[in-house]
Amino acid sequence: GMGRVIGDGGSFYQVVDIAVLPAHQGRGLGKQIMAAISGFIAREVPESAYVSLIADGEAYRLYQQFGFALTAPASQG
Repeated sequence: GMGRVIGDGGSFYQVVDIAVLPAHQGRGLGKQIMAAISGFIAREVPESAYVSLIADGEAYRLYQQFGFALTAPASQG
């Protein structure tokens, strides 16, 4: 699996491209990827930065475990 964070180096960051091959899903790999990304954010991203992601389907449940919160419908558009 893999995951990626993109950002402008100061104010805005987005978690993108979290992916685990179907044959390897359900083994906790997504959680390991998010743990690594969360560690990166804690070490490298300024506390004042805005960090976001877009969750597909039920993936929001994984992201909530790492402090992300649903903002829809306020953030739709």
